[in-house]
Amino acid sequence: MVSRFYRALRLGVIPAAGLLAGCAQVPEGADFSDPYEAKNRGVHETNVEIDRTLFGDGQRKGIVPTFPRPVAKGFINFASNLAAPGDVVNRVLQAKPKPAIETTLRFVINTTIGIGGLFDPATAMGIEKDETDFGETLAVWGSGEGDYIVLPILGPSTERDAVGIVVDLALDPLNTLLPSPESTYALGAAAASSAASRQVNADLVESILYESADGYAQARIIYLQNRRYELGEDVYTIDPYEDPYGR
Repeated sequence: MVSRFYRALRLGVIPAAGLLAGCAQVPEGADFSDPYEAKNRGVHETNVEIDRTLFGDGQRKGIVPTFPRPVAKGFINFASNLAAPGDVVNRVLQAKPKPAIETTLRFVINTTIGIGGLFDPATAMGIEKDETDFGETLAVWGSGEGDYIVLPILGPSTERDAVGIVVDLALDPLNTLLPSPESTYALGAAAASSAASRQVNADLVESILYESADGYAQARIIYLQNRRYELGEDVYTIDPYEDPYGR
């Protein structure tokens, strides 16, 4: 973990994170900044086509088989447990020792009693899930969310959260500790968890992507409001069709 941390530092990822996330300014009177909307919409449409191919659009089925609900839950639990060490690292960086200790305890319980994380006995014991990421760490450090962007495959994000994704990969202890082929299995588990989450939330996803008058605008506003709520930032009603640049 330490060697990977300093590798990230040498690459300038963490210094760049503060600069990148803090440089964008929300236009005066606007609720968000989306100067790349034209490109974002192109990426969004590509992501929608990928989603339709893999999972269907409510009218037709995709190529990914439907998991039985207990299996889907198991995939989600397992991937969440694998992410716990990274959550601990970020809580330490955020100077929040209590959730770091609780997440460590949760990881130990679910890895052992929960059979590698397939089950979640820690929650039944009163140790709730506390997910975080380097995007939240940047927010704690005072970085602004930056411009809204849409990432290929991953979907809605901001400049701050996109940098956070890169740094999370560098800082995650499991990326350093797991040898091959175990590291490949972990990647497969994450992919399976994403597919399972898409299945569990199918009604919401399909209503946004395929039933909205403007799926891009709806996805943007839902992401920004949910993310700001997660980070404890001000959340208020935003016009999903707002043009922050008055075009």
